[in-house]
Amino acid sequence: MTSTRPAYTHPVAQQAHALSQVIDGHNDLAWSSRTVAGYTVEGLDGPEHPFRTDINLLRAGGVGAQFWSVYSRGGLAPSEAVQYTLEQIDFVHRLVRRYPDTFVLARTGTEIRTAWERGQIASLLGAEGGNSIGGSLAVLRVLAALGVKYLTLTHNHNTTWADSATDVRAHGGLTGFGREVVAEMNRLGVLADLSHGSFETMRQTFDVSSAPVIFSHSSCHQVCPHPRNVPDDVLGRLSTNGGVLMVAFVPEFVSADYWDWHDGGKHGTRPPVTVDQVADHIEHAREVAGIDHVGLGSDYDGGGDFPDGMGDVGGFAVLIDRLAERRWNAPELAKLMGGNILRVLDDTAEATMTNA
Repeated sequence: MTSTRPAYTHPVAQQAHALSQVIDGHNDLAWSSRTVAGYTVEGLDGPEHPFRTDINLLRAGGVGAQFWSVYSRGGLAPSEAVQYTLEQIDFVHRLVRRYPDTFVLARTGTEIRTAWERGQIASLLGAEGGNSIGGSLAVLRVLAALGVKYLTLTHNHNTTWADSATDVRAHGGLTGFGREVVAEMNRLGVLADLSHGSFETMRQTFDVSSAPVIFSHSSCHQVCPHPRNVPDDVLGRLSTNGGVLMVAFVPEFVSADYWDWHDGGKHGTRPPVTVDQVADHIEHAREVAGIDHVGLGSDYDGGGDFPDGMGDVGGFAVLIDRLAERRWNAPELAKLMGGNILRVLDDTAEATMTNA
């Protein structure tokens, strides 16, 4: 099966690609298609589309596995939230059927590796926002059976059982039912995704989870003090929990100057946001959590702006080249690109196959 080669220019980046392809923790193509293209899956094999994601760009970025976000916005009734989520799961399934030579559904590390052997991009599902389960453990079990591999406990607003980083404190973290949700996720092999959660929600989930947790698209609070970013005490707990911070590319999370400009109403000139600033977050997470606990979670097609030179999913190659220039070696890059989240998927595969 033929495929576009990644646009890596640094020889160490090319060596790293031979060890691991990029596994991106978060892409909002399904929601973007809902909002601007009526859930169409057409046109992703050519240049005429409104998205930051297409097949050629994924190949150029070295993406070998993609967590597609299936998202329901805040403020919906429980039944509507579940419907939005199911519609986007349907989008991903139709995407895979439309381009079977390119995409294949996956939920385990073994299935991702098989996809790579066949030259395909593994497609995984991540439900963004705990409202996706409609307050029901039964719905959580159904989503797991449909292939959902992670659930983001909140989005921008609190759920009835967990506090968001960007809403008014309501529960002090997780409620009793929130703890039940995490326990059921552990049983099913569905990863607890703590992106968007309040600091209390993050810490309490670490306390109760028996499985590795992830941050599918977050950055480091010490580097940029956005409330969506992860504080160092939480980052440090990844080394004992076994989880992974998948660093986001969203400018508000990357640059403190951009966040101040954005939060202040975007008056004046947009501050530059660079690939080096993204690399700074990755290196901070590596320093605090360890090389085994950092990955990539872009949030492409979920935001309106991205770092300069990284405006679409081909931007992964720009970042990997820059880290190679910063003297990351090939095995280190391979862990960041996909090896670390593959380990998490391997660790949770037994529960997935037994219970989902």
